[in-house]
Amino acid sequence: MQIDCKTPANIAEQLSTSVCVQKVNASLSKLVVLGFLAGAYIAFGAQLATMVTHDMAAYLGVGFAKLIGGAVFSVGLMMVVIAGAELFTGNNLIFLSTLDGNTTVGGLIRNWVVVYLSNLIGSLFIVLLMYWTQLWKTGNLGVAVAAVKIANAKVNLPFMAALTRGILCNWLVCLAVWMSFSARAVVGKIFAIFFPIMAFVASGFEHSVANMYFIPMGMVLSGTSEVAARIAELGITTSNLNLYGFVVRNLLPVTLGNIIGGAFFVATLYWFVYIKNEKG
Repeated sequence: MQIDCKTPANIAEQLSTSVCVQKVNASLSKLVVLGFLAGAYIAFGAQLATMVTHDMAAYLGVGFAKLIGGAVFSVGLMMVVIAGAELFTGNNLIFLSTLDGNTTVGGLIRNWVVVYLSNLIGSLFIVLLMYWTQLWKTGNLGVAVAAVKIANAKVNLPFMAALTRGILCNWLVCLAVWMSFSARAVVGKIFAIFFPIMAFVASGFEHSVANMYFIPMGMVLSGTSEVAARIAELGITTSNLNLYGFVVRNLLPVTLGNIIGGAFFVATLYWFVYIKNEKG
């Protein structure tokens, strides 16, 4: 009788010997296109979360607003996994295959660098399109103000806070990807992805690729005269909402945290339990 899902040991073997090897050996053009798509898909989830929750806390409370934001954001990773795309944070799982000797360190770094930069391009493309839609004017600029507040909070995080939030985030993201491999049906993959992603967003953890949308969107909107005037009325200081704040104050610590969370707490520990120990 066939069980409903694959075991963790089965997942580890599939990742190590097949999935991760294919990712590392993929052509540059394939990685760039699929990386671009993943950046766009995560940006779709990020903009949806901003749109849906921009005024929700005032009516239903902060906690419920975060819960709903996490729920709708999860559509991004669902599209990455089910439609097919290359996401830097999920690809931290390739480290398991590298530890097992099926992929090289050079191949791992090549994949991470190409996919990371392609994710950035995809995210920025959605920033551009969303700006042109003028949907940020929704709710009498409520969406724009919410977007700026989100971005501003991210660039003002202390290094250790950003790092640890990045660790916790990708621990959950890689678990979502890991569990999606256990499912034999699409609906199973959806549920496997939904709960860990909802948990990381609702908790306030930091995802490097999501921030490639959140922060540039806030930067662009804060530079428009009407949004800047509204932000000034609210007494919000955005002195760190710039390129330095984006790259150095947020992306750097969050990306390092994401690597630790995914490559160590998921890939390395499961490699140790299900591959290294099995091989003796």
